[in-house]
Amino acid sequence: MSAKWTADNVPDQSGRTAVVTGANSGIGYEAAHVLAGRGARVVLAVRDLDKGRRALEAILRAHPRAEVTVQELDLSSLASVRSAAEALREALPTIDLLIDNAGVMYPPKQVTADGFELQFGTNHLGHFALTGLLLDRLLPVAGSRVVVVASIAHNIQADIHFDDLQWERGYNRVAAYGQSKLANLMFTYALQRRLAAAGAPTIAVAAHPGISNTELMRHVPGSGLPGFSKLAGLVTNSPAIGALATLRAATDPGVRGGQYYGPSGFRELVGHPVLVESTRKSHDEAVQQRLWAVSEELTGVSYPV
Repeated sequence: MSAKWTADNVPDQSGRTAVVTGANSGIGYEAAHVLAGRGARVVLAVRDLDKGRRALEAILRAHPRAEVTVQELDLSSLASVRSAAEALREALPTIDLLIDNAGVMYPPKQVTADGFELQFGTNHLGHFALTGLLLDRLLPVAGSRVVVVASIAHNIQADIHFDDLQWERGYNRVAAYGQSKLANLMFTYALQRRLAAAGAPTIAVAAHPGISNTELMRHVPGSGLPGFSKLAGLVTNSPAIGALATLRAATDPGVRGGQYYGPSGFRELVGHPVLVESTRKSHDEAVQQRLWAVSEELTGVSYPV
């Protein structure tokens, strides 16, 4: 093993099946690309089918023998989530890796098809529903994992605003993103407790990319200014490096349920993946349980554990 964990450390994935949301670009694409190259059967679960097909073609150019398919999935629509889950259940008798990667960051105020604030509805509720609908495909599989991609933003103006989860009384896009990413971590930890209590072989793990120069940054203030992309490239992880925390959480044999991986550099902004810690707030079990109950109510999805 090298001192820095890299894509070369990903073990052989032959015989394993991975579903990666938001895999048409950014860290989702990079993670899917590496997994396919290591022999996994990979499903690119994407909102934009054209972009998904282009991602598939790019992976196959690099790895002609890879087994890669595309599944339409719009996490901002519970109808789409249910439809995608049904199609995946029909196509996949088992799943080894479910990587909850897709997300939106800092958009203007918008709501999902179901009336949820876009960031909370997509980043948390969409993945909560998808994971619940697919979990029984992972539960029989030794070594199976749910990997949830969180963010250092879970510590920036972040709280679970149970009195106004959908930001109907005012909108702060930074705080709303922080809420969704805090929810990602709380979901991971609560799911891991349930899996452990059930004696399941599946584990839940979280990861974050630090600051990665991907399409997710398109709503960051100043992103449209001349030179922004060049400057961002100097102070952020590339998508390939940003994806390493996800890949380590998904494949490193030493990973344990409930752990959290992120970059090793200053304030976890850049660098190669190591075990990191989330905030004390993210570990509040009472809030986790309340969030879980609200998420079940809002999505209509209950879990088999």
